[in-house]
Amino acid sequence: MPYPLHIGAALDGVEDPFDLASYAGAARLAEEAALDFVALDDSLTGADRPDALLTLAAVAPLTGRIGLVPTVTTTHTEPFHVAKAVASLDHASLGRAGWRVEVSRTEADARAVGRRGTAPDAALWAEAEAVADVASRLWDSWQDDAEIRDTATGRFVDRERLHYVDFEGPGWSVRGPSITPRPPQGHPLVVVRADGEPSLRAAATTADVVLVAPATLGGARASRARVREAVAEAGRDPERVSVLADVNVSLDPDRPGPSRALSGLTHTGSPGALAETLLEWGRVVDGFTVRPSSAAADLPVFAERVLPLLRASGAFRGEYAEDTLRARFGLPRPANRYAPA
Repeated sequence: MPYPLHIGAALDGVEDPFDLASYAGAARLAEEAALDFVALDDSLTGADRPDALLTLAAVAPLTGRIGLVPTVTTTHTEPFHVAKAVASLDHASLGRAGWRVEVSRTEADARAVGRRGTAPDAALWAEAEAVADVASRLWDSWQDDAEIRDTATGRFVDRERLHYVDFEGPGWSVRGPSITPRPPQGHPLVVVRADGEPSLRAAATTADVVLVAPATLGGARASRARVREAVAEAGRDPERVSVLADVNVSLDPDRPGPSRALSGLTHTGSPGALAETLLEWGRVVDGFTVRPSSAAADLPVFAERVLPLLRASGAFRGEYAEDTLRARFGLPRPANRYAPA
């Protein structure tokens, strides 16, 4: 039984997607409820909301414990800039950053950037896997003691503790080192949504947390087993990778449920029934990403009426015990691959 559960909340249902206070308020509510993280989706050229990573970077100093997981598209973004931006979020949050690796499949994104056309999913996810790899190498390109900050001599960094990564990716290369010191977590948490074979392969080699969207309990059990098998085949320990299921929720009896077709489990009804469902599903997955139909309406009800029932069953924590997002998922701070043993 995977109890206790990991639970995060998506902030895509905020009332005003261009109002920072809406995101900050929802994130603070999730933090008061001791959720593992808040997540924010993004698309490369989406006009419906601001950049997810920049938004959560602005939320970082307005919160203190909650994890922050923006979606970052790797297809048309330089890997060096991806690594720098995610590292900056980890610094701004003092070790609470994660990032959901995503690819761009659309012609609109390709035309907007103008650098190259679209590509098959397999090629996009192979590149995303390479970006995640080089990002971790760039984070390691600064040893933890590389910063000197010696004002007397004017030396900020010990160059002997900076390292070239010399990485060759599909159509690009990165020499390094990074221009940003190593993140507080060493490597911010890597999240991948496994919605097909190419993304599952990338998740198996890179992800700390894998998101799935099964619609039934049997599907949830099969999804977790499939992820764990793929992780083992990639030579990694499945016990070190958490599998979280999407749950779309609408808990306001005066408002109709989600009108658009959503993947994953969708619950429209009472908080008690949702708690029972999560307890049942929590026996076959490691946790959930709760996606409120309305952050302002559904997230408070989830915090005040669903979580107490989960805590009473011993399925969820009452308060934070760890300071970093990696530690919250039971993951150690990784050793620096370039530092002397």
